[in-house]
Amino acid sequence: MSLRIPFFGLVSPRSPLKSLLEHYDKIAQGCDPIEESLVCYIAGGGVCREFKELSLEVDELEDKADKIKRSIRNHLPRGLFMPVDKTIFFNYTRMQDNILDEGQVAMNWLLMRRMTIPEQFQQGLLDLVSESVQTVKLLRPALESTVGLLHGEHYDRNGTKNKIRDVRSQHKKTGHAKDAIVIQIYNSDMEFKDIHQLIHFAEAMHSMSHNTEGSADLLRAMIAR
Repeated sequence: MSLRIPFFGLVSPRSPLKSLLEHYDKIAQGCDPIEESLVCYIAGGGVCREFKELSLEVDELEDKADKIKRSIRNHLPRGLFMPVDKTIFFNYTRMQDNILDEGQVAMNWLLMRRMTIPEQFQQGLLDLVSESVQTVKLLRPALESTVGLLHGEHYDRNGTKNKIRDVRSQHKKTGHAKDAIVIQIYNSDMEFKDIHQLIHFAEAMHSMSHNTEGSADLLRAMIAR
């Protein structure tokens, strides 16, 4: 059995890969206010005093995540040995950062104008948000396991691959939830402005999950042989 040597511990006090977990945690924290904001928006019939505060909370977390991402990319020691292709590493930081960006886009679509979400679409939208957030939450164990494998902290390659597959499987569920609610909305008698607004919200929530799946694909590329 071939063993990986934990090079980072020898040449650098802090691994850039470890910092990806810190960046991820800010992204994941932004999911809670996104879920809360939709519940508040629905319950208030489009009027939610806390919505603006929740939106600002997401903005602040996204700003903190951006700073971590820039720090990772700007302070990568020149000549540092990396067990992964640097292009894949940089693409991962961008893809992971896009997750919360799309969450902001989704909230902005609700914030754009007040509307009452018809009762028949409320559960479908809540399900979509829940499925998308679940995709994001499954990324952490996949990322943590990948980083551990690359650092030689464990050698469970198959277990790591399974965690990555979990993200992909969950994204498919998000896609089904998105398709179901989009079909309902398109076939409704709502005004075009309402349809347009809700469809863009649904697409942005799906994009959150899509970027999470893209991040998982890059993790798979990091451990490819």
